Amino acid sequence: MNSNTLLLITDMQYDFCKPEGALYVRGAEKDVTRLSQFISKFESQIDHIILTLDHHHVIDISHPVFWEDSKGNPPEPFTIINSENVQQGDWRPRFEKEKAVKYIQNLEMQGEFPHTIWPEHCIIGSKGASVVDEIMEPVKKWARKGNFYEVTTKGTNPLTEHFGVLMANIPMNDSPETQFNTMLAEKLQKFDNILIAGEAKSHCVVCRMYLDLRPLPYQSTRMPD
Repeated sequence: MNSNTLLLITDMQYDFCKPEGALYVRGAEKDVTRLSQFISKFESQIDHIILTLDHHHVIDISHPVFWEDSKGNPPEPFTIINSENVQQGDWRPRFEKEKAVKYIQNLEMQGEFPHTIWPEHCIIGSKGASVVDEIMEPVKKWARKGNFYEVTTKGTNPLTEHFGVLMANIPMNDSPETQFNTMLAEKLQKFDNILIAGEAKSHCVVCRMYLDLRPLPYQSTRMPD
């Protein structure tokens, strides 16, 4: 590796990386081992580390408790909810009805990820939201060499998904933490090399590669107030 290298570690958290985690990604424990070994082997060539953390409230638009059917039952995890389901009354939001319905519509117009109900995961303050020890130990060892790492959280707004760290799937005008993070994007562009590792390739990692690292300026569709 050349100098001026950033390691961007994506959501290497208990709920994703441990088989007993709430939203375990199959094979993640092997990724953890490989990344841990990589950090230890190349620690002298890594100039900066940023860890992203998925953080959610219990009441979240992607969690079962947010939705109910006509009998008041919550959807099973991995249920897909679309605007047609909502219009027909198959599923209805229990909270912030107008904003939730508009969110589903905007998400479909965006045409990227369908709205998926996940098991409750990475709850703020819980064990599931913490970085696994196998990653934190080599990061701390790297830091003891005189380095500083950063932690960036995402997903704290309960009315929008936030796969990529730089911007929520549907940004909201009244929620700055969901909008495009220009400061972080400019910081990323200062590095000659950005190494990306983490979970999961299907969502948070691929979303970051496709959306977040495209050249500025970035134009986005925003949720109306």
